[in-house]
Amino acid sequence: MHINGLTIRPGEQVLTRLVISRLPSGTVIDVPVYVFRSREPGPTVLLMAGMHGDEVNGIETIRRLIRRDLLHPLRGTIIAIPILNIYGFLNFSREVPDGKDVNRSFPGHPRGSLASRVAHRFMREILPLVDCGIDFHTGGAARSNFPQVRCQLGSPDSDALAQAFGAPFTLHSALRPGSLREAAFKQGKSIIVYEAGESLRLDEEGIEMAIAGTFRVLHHLGMMAEAVPPAQPSIVCLRHTWLRAKFAGLFRSHVQNGQYLEKGQTYGSVADPYGEQAVRLESPVSGYIIGLNHMPVVNQGDALLHVGLVDEAEAARLALNPPFNEKPNTHEELEEEDL
Repeated sequence: MHINGLTIRPGEQVLTRLVISRLPSGTVIDVPVYVFRSREPGPTVLLMAGMHGDEVNGIETIRRLIRRDLLHPLRGTIIAIPILNIYGFLNFSREVPDGKDVNRSFPGHPRGSLASRVAHRFMREILPLVDCGIDFHTGGAARSNFPQVRCQLGSPDSDALAQAFGAPFTLHSALRPGSLREAAFKQGKSIIVYEAGESLRLDEEGIEMAIAGTFRVLHHLGMMAEAVPPAQPSIVCLRHTWLRAKFAGLFRSHVQNGQYLEKGQTYGSVADPYGEQAVRLESPVSGYIIGLNHMPVVNQGDALLHVGLVDEAEAARLALNPPFNEKPNTHEELEEEDL
């Protein structure tokens, strides 16, 4: 195996650094890449986090796996990259300094924007070696994702990886242009995405689920001797939609992440900050809450809840398409009642 000019032989463990560029100050920016090879031949699995620099749960997941010395495959190779977007990590930002999203910049270009250069280096050095992988993410600022795997269901390899991971929820998510999953798919490789928690905040339960799910995937591939089975079968959501704020004001949630939401159920309220009126929010769909907004101040159109749908007939009636179709809320105005 050859990475970054190094030859890594069976049985070796190596840390190498991919030099991406330099800061304006002249400081070199490089991406640490950990390689764990067994003496026995087998698949090469990618574990990667920090595609978005502010998504720390995945970074902590891979850090713990490395720190606890847990990545010793019985066969094959594990490539672990705790942080791909070093720029975003240093600046507490999703993007690189030019404002572009690395996960919309694949396959990249050696003379392109900064995000494009990061993507290109990854495509040249890492992806050709990989058979499959897990890309760790979290929700956005003040929006928490319940632990979930996203993949293109219907692909045998992706289906098997998602089933092995055993997250509480498995979502069908179409390939998005410029994403790592799309770039990998074009090369016949399966990458599943694990989401848990929100940006810039550690979610202990989500991290431990990520570690357990990773071990289950490695066990499924014959790379680990054993793994703890999931507490319950994963709930598969073929369609999912956002419920958005029709009015601006102070949002208060009456539900919790992960719970089942009935159609017509009140899931929260939006009130003006002066105590003059409040609006009850009722769900137009039935499904599981897989993402929740924690920001109390909302504007019209802000995402409040992400709902995963398991009823195919209901999804067809609403004509919802993956991955994130937007549908308006149903609101009932209340008579001067402070919710």
